[in-house]
Amino acid sequence: MLMPRIWGEDLFDDLFDYPVFRAPAAENHPQKTMDVMKTDVKEHENGFELAINLPGYDKKNVTAELKDGFLTVTAETNTENNEKDEKGKYIRRERYYGSCKRSFYVGEDVTEEDIKAKFENGVLKIDIPKIEAKPKVEEKKLIAIEG
Repeated sequence: MLMPRIWGEDLFDDLFDYPVFRAPAAENHPQKTMDVMKTDVKEHENGFELAINLPGYDKKNVTAELKDGFLTVTAETNTENNEKDEKGKYIRRERYYGSCKRSFYVGEDVTEEDIKAKFENGVLKIDIPKIEAKPKVEEKKLIAIEG
C-alpha cells in the first residue's frame, strides 16, 4: 500500500514528532536520534568508503569491531550539566546518556588490518578494501572401515 507523501520516512516517528509529543531540547545533547549514524557509502575501484555522521560524540566513545564478517560501529555519550547557586544548592541538574549501533556486512575475508578508520569533526570515515572471496575447498572426510 502506498502512503501519501505527507509522511516522511517513518509514519510513527512523524506522527509523534509534533510539539505536543516532543521532549524539550536540551543543550549539550547530541542531535536527534534520526540524525545520528546517517551513513554515506561510496564505492571506489579498490574498495568502499563509509562516512558515518556522529555529531556530539567524542572519538574515545566510538568503537568499530569486526566479527564474523560484520563491521559494527558503536557510539556512546554521557553528559552532565550541573548548575548551583551561591549556597551550593542545585538549581538545575541534567544528565543524558545515549548510545547507537550500526552493522555492515563487509565479508568474512576482510580482516581488522585491512580496514582503516579516521574520526574527524563528528564524522567517522572508514575505508574497506574489496577482497576477492577465496573459493572454499571441500574436504573429504573418510571413515575408517574395519575388517
